[in-house]
Amino acid sequence: MRFQVEEAGAGRRLDVFLSENTELTRSRLEKLIKGGSVLVEDRVEKKPSFALKAGQWVELELPEVKEAKVEAENIPLPVVYQDDDLAVVFKPSGMVVHPAAGNPSGTMVNALLYHLSGLSGIGGEMRPGIVHRIDKDTSGLLLVAKNDRSHLILSEQIKAHSMQRAYLAIVLGGMKQDEGDIEGPIGRHPTDRKKMAIVPGGREAHTHFRVLERLNGACLIEARLTTGRTHQIRVHMASIGHPVAGDPVYGPKKGNVTTQSGQLLHAYKLGFAHPADGRALCFEAPPEAEFMEILNKLRPMELKGRPIEVLKPESF
Repeated sequence: MRFQVEEAGAGRRLDVFLSENTELTRSRLEKLIKGGSVLVEDRVEKKPSFALKAGQWVELELPEVKEAKVEAENIPLPVVYQDDDLAVVFKPSGMVVHPAAGNPSGTMVNALLYHLSGLSGIGGEMRPGIVHRIDKDTSGLLLVAKNDRSHLILSEQIKAHSMQRAYLAIVLGGMKQDEGDIEGPIGRHPTDRKKMAIVPGGREAHTHFRVLERLNGACLIEARLTTGRTHQIRVHMASIGHPVAGDPVYGPKKGNVTTQSGQLLHAYKLGFAHPADGRALCFEAPPEAEFMEILNKLRPMELKGRPIEVLKPESF
């Protein structure tokens, strides 16, 4: 991967610049830089803090991917679509996307290794094929790359904001606006490092929402992401006084909706250009049973039992 530093990137740290231009984490990039995998103007640069100048070329040479140490597990995982380059899968709520401390197995990656043949290695041994993530207790569609070329092209679509990602959420309270935009930079909470928050100096974040149904004490909304920050919809909706129902982290301690699996947030739509031929692909998936059960309980009588209006009848 080769990038040229623009004027806006002048003075940027090398690891920060690469994190903004790839899907790799700062910690992984630090290891790659220190390991000699990054060139600046065709010279190996091993300092993550190296300050870049406008016009310089930066090249990242990914090492040969080692066989993943994560074990394949026969875990049910609906595969909505797949070909030689990618797959679209349905992640149920309660499933962690990739192995980490406290979740060494039973993750979506374990299931992917069992169900799919071939995954990209850009995400490293613990995240093969992972182009983007959703929270453990959020359900919905995820895009998986089956080779490195596809991974890079799909990641670029995310950065260019050309990939469509839309969510359904039940949020608390009666919203005054029928639709709107929330813009607030998101970073780690200043006092609670397990939470995210709108903070000065955080990463740019933009969420567009519109009300689909007005419920008893809540609203069903569609939220579309321009950016994809950790907990973005949950943080943004809580910031305007309408947290996602059932959210144990950003929701109220009293007056919340009791669920079995956490926040009522579902990634229902995913649209992108195929990395091989550019054709437009779009997939939809309805929410899980618990989401629909709670939605119907909160609905006024005239709406009970109806399908959600934005879902097509032929949705997966």
